[in-house]
Amino acid sequence: QVQLVESGGGLVQTGGSLRLSCAASGRTFSSYTMGWFRKAPGKEREFVAAIEWINGIANDADSVKGRFTISRDTGKNTLYLHIRSLKPAAPAVYYCAATAGTSVIYTSSRRYAYWGQGTQVTVSS
Repeated sequence: QVQLVESGGGLVQTGGSLRLSCAASGRTFSSYTMGWFRKAPGKEREFVAAIEWINGIANDADSVKGRFTISRDTGKNTLYLHIRSLKPAAPAVYYCAATAGTSVIYTSSRRYAYWGQGTQVTVSS
């Protein structure tokens, strides 16, 4: 059973930085792709970034390019999202997700079978 547990969310000032973590367990993830999505109130869940676990090839959403970086520590089975230069925005819950397969980095949430409980990020002005 795949388990994903996010942490690191909180209140941060505009322009600030944050690092989200996702501890993964229950499988060997070498054949998985793992990603981050976010959901703000009244909006659909939005793709942020994803990474192929075995080789580190990543894909970022255009809206976060240059400010967000996805990475993973295979020894710790932990996925990270480094967030910089946060912009004023409604609070959003960031979710860690995983899907079996590495030939394509999917950006649709429907492709991901496993999800964490989420961690909220609130940006203050």
